[in-house]
Amino acid sequence: MSSLGEKIRKIREAEGISRRDLSTMLNIPYSSLNNYEAGRIQVTENIMVKITNHPLFKKYTLWLMTGDIAPAAGQIEPALTHSGLDQSEVTSRARTIAKMKSSQFDQKIG
Repeated sequence: MSSLGEKIRKIREAEGISRRDLSTMLNIPYSSLNNYEAGRIQVTENIMVKITNHPLFKKYTLWLMTGDIAPAAGQIEPALTHSGLDQSEVTSRARTIAKMKSSQFDQKIG
C-alpha cells in the first residue's frame, strides 16, 4: 500500500505537474511538499483538504483516502488519468483492477 506522500507524487506525475507548480497551486511550501512525497514528514489534514477540494484533484479523492476507485462516480486512480481510454474502457479497466485487489485480499485472509 502506498503512503499518502507516494500517492500525492503519483497524482502530481499523472497530471504532469512539477513539485514547484503543485506547491503553488495548493499554496504550500515547496519544501513541505518535497518532504511529504519523500515520506520524511506526515501529510497533514490541512494538506489533504487542499488536495481533495482542488477541482483538478477531486477525481482522486476516494483513491487517495482509501485506495479504492469508483469510475461511475468519477473517482479514479492516477494510472487511469489521461490513458486515452473512453469512459466504458476506464470502467472496464477499473473493474479488472478491483477484482485483482479483491483476489489479493482473499488470498491474504484465506
